[in-house]
Amino acid sequence: MNTSGPDEQGLRLIPFRGLRYVPERVGSLAAVTSPPYDVVVRPDGLHHLESADPHNIVRLILPQADTAGERHRQAARTLERWLAEGVIAPDPEPALYVYEQRNDEILQRGVIGALALSPAADGIVLPHEDVMDDIVADRAELMRTAQAHLEPLLLTYRGDGSPTGAAAVIERTAEQPPLLSTTTEDGFHHRLWAVTDPAERGEIETDLARHQALIADGHHRWATYLRLQREQSAPGPWDFGLVLLVDTARHPLQVRAIHRLLRGLPVARALEELSGLFRVRTVGGPLPLALDALAGAAAEGNAFLLAGDGGFHLVDRPDPALLARTIRTDRPEAWRTLDATVLHSALLDDVWRIPDAPEHIGYIHDTGAAVEQAERLGATAVLMHPVREEVVRDLARQGVTMPRKSTSFGPKPATGLVMRSLTLD
Repeated sequence: MNTSGPDEQGLRLIPFRGLRYVPERVGSLAAVTSPPYDVVVRPDGLHHLESADPHNIVRLILPQADTAGERHRQAARTLERWLAEGVIAPDPEPALYVYEQRNDEILQRGVIGALALSPAADGIVLPHEDVMDDIVADRAELMRTAQAHLEPLLLTYRGDGSPTGAAAVIERTAEQPPLLSTTTEDGFHHRLWAVTDPAERGEIETDLARHQALIADGHHRWATYLRLQREQSAPGPWDFGLVLLVDTARHPLQVRAIHRLLRGLPVARALEELSGLFRVRTVGGPLPLALDALAGAAAEGNAFLLAGDGGFHLVDRPDPALLARTIRTDRPEAWRTLDATVLHSALLDDVWRIPDAPEHIGYIHDTGAAVEQAERLGATAVLMHPVREEVVRDLARQGVTMPRKSTSFGPKPATGLVMRSLTLD
């Protein structure tokens, strides 16, 4: 992102005493990690993680109980018990953490720390998506009850590409033996280092103070941080939130789409109600070929791929009159032409009349999982094409948020490698 001006406060990242699993007390570090809470495919993925190790972090980020209140209390009790048993332990001194993710195609490095919170109006941390109040309320109650930040947000900033400042410290640190090293079942190799030297921490902090950041993943958790901060009557640990900051000038992120599962809408009815409003064509599978057809159509305008009846249906070329009637005119053209804008404003709100509530719409990152669940439930999966990163950044700079769950940046940090207690800072 653009750097802050000389009189502006940029990113303020401070060290903290990380909570980490004690390797000798768990089956393996890989077995206790999880994707972020909103990426876990439920119920199959949840059950898989719960069975991977009795101490898997999913028991904290997605606890299972009959009521929301009991879920949150259960997570707090579990965290307290694991700390008492020595399954999880705090590091001996505050640190910033260099974090690396690597597979055959991607190398991503960044720094994890506690970031000073700021509203979007300050222009320091920029959101690009709207959030859902019920999810923010649930995450707030979990954090409030557990007194911990259990998984870092993914934020990006743009350095000048030179190996100085934070980049220099990160590269030097990555040459040292790590605190931990593990390979998760998705093929990513993870390494973590603690930066405790005051001079090196100062080098990182001074560099980051010149920058602003874009929230790449974790809008609901950032909104949760801000909500919990507003509840406090005095300055304290709630003024900071756990984040991973990645310099995308050195480590560009991937941008993927997030797909919709329309639980109560069969594909046949969805297609029938689109008659005369969109062009609808059946395209051949398997799924990768159908996604290629979606990509081709998306290059020319708004396009969606519907699935759930055993086939694939390409929906594109919306009726201009429908768009004129349903899309807000007080937003930039880049926002008005987003697939997510057209989907929510024209299709979900006007054509299909589906409320944006969890019982009606599921948000699923994996295309195969979206199709499988739609076929199993007799529902409709709406598969989306990803938004270009420069569109996301340009809208964020203008202070314009995209419809919720419009993008999925990655790779995302593995949950469970380092946590932050709100009682240790």
